[in-house]
Amino acid sequence: MTDVSVRLGDGTGAARPILDGVSLRVLPGETVGLVGESGSGKSVACRSVLGLLPGGARASGRIRVSGRDVLTMSPADLAALRTREVAMVFQDPRASVNPLRRVGDFLTEGLRAGGTPPAEAMARAEELLTAVGIRDPRGALRRHPHQFSGGMLQRVVIAAALAAEPALLLADEPTTALDVTTQAEIIAILTRLRAERGTGLLFVTHDLELAAAICDRVYVMYAGRIVETRSTDELFDRPRHPYTAGLLACTPRIEPDAPPPRPIPGRPVSLAEAPPGCAFADRCAHAVARCTQEAPVLARHGDGLAACHRADEGIAL
Repeated sequence: MTDVSVRLGDGTGAARPILDGVSLRVLPGETVGLVGESGSGKSVACRSVLGLLPGGARASGRIRVSGRDVLTMSPADLAALRTREVAMVFQDPRASVNPLRRVGDFLTEGLRAGGTPPAEAMARAEELLTAVGIRDPRGALRRHPHQFSGGMLQRVVIAAALAAEPALLLADEPTTALDVTTQAEIIAILTRLRAERGTGLLFVTHDLELAAAICDRVYVMYAGRIVETRSTDELFDRPRHPYTAGLLACTPRIEPDAPPPRPIPGRPVSLAEAPPGCAFADRCAHAVARCTQEAPVLARHGDGLAACHRADEGIAL
């Protein structure tokens, strides 16, 4: 994804793009985190990789998957992309399945559409359910979605996403609605499958501790823009953007001497607002006059990038 902007159509009241010059990349076998508050544009960034843009939206830039630009694909090419090369795991598994159809039909639909014989597709579905830890996979194929718990159904959705062995897996907060134990199991499954299959994983989350545990690199997003990106260790040890530092300060810690969480003051800017300078300036304790007048560019600082006029001053520590 290179310099991608997505703007809603006229008449929506939007004063700024949903995505504003976003650039990110995911290499084979790599887990990349995308973090930020609700409304920052994380889900739209994920969906844009599949060509799933809001109605009437206008997109620019390049989104390249296996050397081809998603934004210039025909409907037939997009359909092939979604069934063979890129798959997505959504936050709510029950919103991803048809409650009236059996799990076996859900898992084999894409395989059968690609020409796989029904018996072979069913055998493949059984293998996938085994891979994601479903006991009695043959019996599970005959059940309906309401007969599964949230954690088990999310495993089914992950199995469906892996059916065509995609090169890229988009996980949009796949553990948010699950209890802590089930979250750990789902993360272990995604990590193992990524290592075994060499699949690239873009992991969207609000949980910075989770991102620190599983991601190789992290992108921090605010108001439709990437404000910082670097390797996970460097990001958490030495953030260069005050917003990244604010997110880390919000995270509860269990160490006896850990300070209490400190919320970021104010609220995120809405789509109806387009401040002339840095979008985070009104919430930033380190903002100066330049911050409210000139939007910072994403520039190299250390081993990563940060969009802050004062990134080299160490103020975000």
